[in-house]
Amino acid sequence: MPKIDVSKVAEILKKNQIDPALLRRVIEEMNLAVQPDAGEEKPPAIKKQFVFLLSDPDGRMPKHDFVGWVLQIPEEESPATTLDRVFRSSYDFNTTQKGRLLPVKTVGEAIENVPAKFFKETEVWVKTKTPVLVIKTDNDIPKE
Repeated sequence: MPKIDVSKVAEILKKNQIDPALLRRVIEEMNLAVQPDAGEEKPPAIKKQFVFLLSDPDGRMPKHDFVGWVLQIPEEESPATTLDRVFRSSYDFNTTQKGRLLPVKTVGEAIENVPAKFFKETEVWVKTKTPVLVIKTDNDIPKE
């Protein structure tokens, strides 16, 4: 919708011989409407990222950093089927013309390069195409 300056609206109303008292009230109301509210300045949006938080209370995970991807599968399905779903999506993509030109060979390549329609067919939804850092915790809140 195009925006128009209040002064131009006032000129148009004057040309059409609007009653001066009515004209003044309309212009004052429009000026109030276009003034920014002092208390309503919005701060810039905070950029966010996805992070895995892995519970490791027994300390079984090694001390190295890990990366991974955030995926979704249907709630009633077993998480153990996730890799098979990614593999099937990759195989389907590699049979296409683009997949024959640039086949995916790793899980990372598949998640970054395979279009969503191939994942949708196997009921996998990729939430992060780039890997995110996995952070582990012992699942205890320390005492102050």
